[in-house]
Amino acid sequence: MSQAQNMQKDVVDAEVGETSVVASRRIPLWRNRDYMLLWSGQIVSSVGTRVSQLAFPLLVLALTHSPAQAGLIAALRGLPYALFILPAGAMVDRWNRKRVMILCDAGRAVALGSIPVALLLGHLTIILLCIVALVEGTLFTFFNLAETACLPQVVSQDQLTGAAAQNSVIDSVSGMIGPSFGGILYGLGRAVPFLADAISYIVSVLSLFFIQAQFQEERSVEPLRLWKEIGEGLAWLWHNPVIRFIALLTSGLILPVSGYGLIVIVLAQMQHATSFEIGLILAGGGVGSIVGALVVAPLSRRFSFGKMMIGSTWLWVLTWLFFAIAPNPFLLGMATALSFIVVPIYMSVQFSYRLALIPDHLQGRVNSVFRLIAFGSEPVGLALTGFLIQAVGPVRTVLILFAPQLVCAIVATFSKHFKDK
Repeated sequence: MSQAQNMQKDVVDAEVGETSVVASRRIPLWRNRDYMLLWSGQIVSSVGTRVSQLAFPLLVLALTHSPAQAGLIAALRGLPYALFILPAGAMVDRWNRKRVMILCDAGRAVALGSIPVALLLGHLTIILLCIVALVEGTLFTFFNLAETACLPQVVSQDQLTGAAAQNSVIDSVSGMIGPSFGGILYGLGRAVPFLADAISYIVSVLSLFFIQAQFQEERSVEPLRLWKEIGEGLAWLWHNPVIRFIALLTSGLILPVSGYGLIVIVLAQMQHATSFEIGLILAGGGVGSIVGALVVAPLSRRFSFGKMMIGSTWLWVLTWLFFAIAPNPFLLGMATALSFIVVPIYMSVQFSYRLALIPDHLQGRVNSVFRLIAFGSEPVGLALTGFLIQAVGPVRTVLILFAPQLVCAIVATFSKHFKDK
C-alpha cells in the first residue's frame, strides 16, 4: 500500500477506529476479529520462520562442515537486535506500527526469497547467507517491537494474559509444525524451506492489511529527540526494580541456551539422524510448548507471580541437563519436549506482567530496553555455542552452559523482588 493510500485510510479510520477498538475489547479473544487476524497471520509467519531456522544450520553445515561457522551466521541474525533495538523502540513509539509491520514482513519475504533464487542460479555463497541473516534480523527487530507494542491496543487489559498465552501458542504450534515441515522440505530440495518462509511472510502482510484497529494511541507531532526518548524508556525500566530484575534474570537464562538448536542438530547427526528426523526432534519443542501454554492460565490462577517466576526458573535450568543424557534420537526428542514445557510459562508470566505496567506511549521504548537486556546476549550465546561444540563436543557444551543457569535459579530463589509478589 502506498503512503498516500495509507494516509487516506488513516483519515477514515480516525472516525471509526476508537469505537471499533473499544467494541472489540468487550468480546472474547476468539471473537475479536482484529486479534484473530493478527494471531492467525503470525502463526503462518512463525511456522515459516521455524522452517528456515532449521534449514539455515543444515545448509551451512552442508556447505562448510563447521559448527563454528553455523553458530556465527546464526549470531549475525541476532546481532541487529542488540544493535538497533533501542532506536527501534523509540521509532516504533512514533511511527505507524501497522505500516512498520507490513514493510518489515515484505522485506523479509524478499530477503528469504533471494536464497532459492541464488541456489537456482548456482551462485549461493556464505556471504549471501550472512547478508540475508543480517537483513532478516534487522527487520525482525522492528516488527517484533511493533507487534508487542500494539497488543494492548488490540485487546483489553484484562485479556493481556490470555493474549500473551495465545502468543505462546503461536510459538508452540510453529515450534512443532515448522521443524517437521522444515525437515521434509529440506529433503525435497535445499531451496524449498526458504521459499516457504518467504511465502509465509507474504501471508502475514495480507493479514495485517485487513486489521481495522489502530495500533497506537493518537500522538502529538513533536521533534524527534532520539537519545532523549530512548533515555525515557531506560529510566522508566531502571526505576522499576522488579522489571529490571526480570530483564537481568532472563538475560542470564537466555545466553547459555541460545544455541540449543545447533546442539540438538549436531547431537542428532552424531546419532545418524536424517534431516526429517532432526526436524521431528526439534518439533518436540513445539509439543512441549503447547503443553506449557495450556497450563499457564490455570497455574497463574493458583500461584502468585513470584512463585511462578521462581518455579519456572528452576524447571528451565534442570530440564536443560536432559540434552546431555539423551542417547538416541527418540530420547533426544523427548528431552527437547520436556525442556520446552517451561518456556511459555516463564515468558507469558513476565510478558503479561510488564505489558500491564508500561504506559502505551512508552511501550516501544521500555520493551526495547527490556529486550536488549534480556535477549541482546543471544548473538554471543550462539557464537559461543558453535565454538564450544567444535572445541569440546556437544555433551560437554551442555554441561558447561548449565553452570550459569544454575546461578540464575539460586539468585531468583532468594531475590526480594519475587518474595512479596
